[in-house]
Amino acid sequence: MAAERGVRVFCLTDHDTLAGHPATVSAFGEGCTVLLGMELSCREYDRTVHLLVYGVQPGAGLEALQAKLERIGEDRRDRIHRICARLAAVGVVLDPTVILAGAHGRTPGRPDVARALVAAKVCTSTREAFDRFLKDGGPGDAPIERLAVEDALVLARGAGARVSLAHPHTLGHFSLVRDLYVRFRDAGLEGLEAFYGKYGRMESRAWLGLARELGLVATGGSDFHGDLMPDVPQPGIEFPKAHTEQLLEWLGVPSGVVPRA
Repeated sequence: MAAERGVRVFCLTDHDTLAGHPATVSAFGEGCTVLLGMELSCREYDRTVHLLVYGVQPGAGLEALQAKLERIGEDRRDRIHRICARLAAVGVVLDPTVILAGAHGRTPGRPDVARALVAAKVCTSTREAFDRFLKDGGPGDAPIERLAVEDALVLARGAGARVSLAHPHTLGHFSLVRDLYVRFRDAGLEGLEAFYGKYGRMESRAWLGLARELGLVATGGSDFHGDLMPDVPQPGIEFPKAHTEQLLEWLGVPSGVVPRA
């Protein structure tokens, strides 16, 4: 879909996995610069924090990152069993082996359980499934161990990657986002997703102000999730030309790959 749209720089940021990269490169051919990356799930301030990891490089750092991702993947698969057990306790019976089979080849997560709840006609939409059962603290919530932001940055930077905070509004408070950068800017948290698929101009302007204040790189992404987020109909965004050169330089992508006009 992104190739058909003519996206010129792309990074697949699946949750806690790099597995989709070869297929992504194949889908684009030579018409796009494709970076190796992902969205890394972390925990800070007793909240989920998602870090966008761009441009992972081959070497020992990648191997260390992959080893950690394998352990996270095992925990995620076990989590599906624990979620189903919690749902069974409130009278909703789902088969975790069927859910895991449907997620073969990618990272299993709560969205897979949400789809199963819809298929079982327990819920009418994945949004309802999260609101009723799967949200943090809900009856089907089964927390998993998350990386601390500091540890995630060590792994990502050790693999030669650049790191940006995804959808900053989800932290709930502007002050928390600012504090996160005050604490971790020098450790490699250099990007801020100021251009997000659902943001309007005013929301982006607020995050751009913080980026200017703290010397951050403005990044952007669609957060496309297929049918799980129907209000984001396609991957890729129109990235503002005023911020393109800085972003490409930060990512190590030659500016000639993207037209200036």
